[in-house]
Amino acid sequence: MLATALDVTPRTAPTRTAPTRAIAQSTLTPGADMFARYTSPCPVKAFEAKEHIFRDGDAATHVYRIEIGHVCIYRMLPDGRRQVIDFAYPGDIIGLGAVGEHAASAQATSRTTVRCLAVAGLGDVIRRDPALGLTLYEAVSHELLAAREQLFTVTQRTASERLAAFLLALSRRNARKGVDASEIVLPMTRADIADFLGLTIETVSRMFTRFRSDGLIDIEQCILVTIVDPAGLAEAAGEGLRSLG
Repeated sequence: MLATALDVTPRTAPTRTAPTRAIAQSTLTPGADMFARYTSPCPVKAFEAKEHIFRDGDAATHVYRIEIGHVCIYRMLPDGRRQVIDFAYPGDIIGLGAVGEHAASAQATSRTTVRCLAVAGLGDVIRRDPALGLTLYEAVSHELLAAREQLFTVTQRTASERLAAFLLALSRRNARKGVDASEIVLPMTRADIADFLGLTIETVSRMFTRFRSDGLIDIEQCILVTIVDPAGLAEAAGEGLRSLG
């Protein structure tokens, strides 16, 4: 996710194939190493694109660590409108914030493999190793911070500021992982991005075209975005010269 990330090395490109240079290697963080140790004996499940890992209202029996692939987390309104809440990448943990039942749905955007850790045993694991509990606490804290940033984005920022801020958030995520911050893989569709930012597909496409024409970004095969002018993109997001890192 843009927030709840325990950094691990992606093992494959998304189904919407990206140029190989976009799939970079990264070093495991201590928190990721620790979580991997406890989840290594846990069941692994594979999901095809568009399959659901869980749905809104399902019992929250497990948390899931994404090994390969990408996931879109969203909620549906009764009238059929959709709000995308987050995007999860390899190394992210999803399902942590649920109490009793899931309050959102998680759908694979490409072929995805997840490792499942039963919630029932999570407390015992944390009691045996408080450091793991701290790791999970930090993950939830980052998710809360990202949710607050998203609330600000969709209520206060203009359309161009929203898309620019979204790209910068992904860039900073790469920087935290030790991956090239200037190259961003977008495994989600333009419709997914529109529903995340509270915009129309047409507006998202128009903003991408404008950013490219202005020399802020370059786009290859629709899913690889290269940030050409970081300072200009930060200015477009209303962030001035805030560092990408």
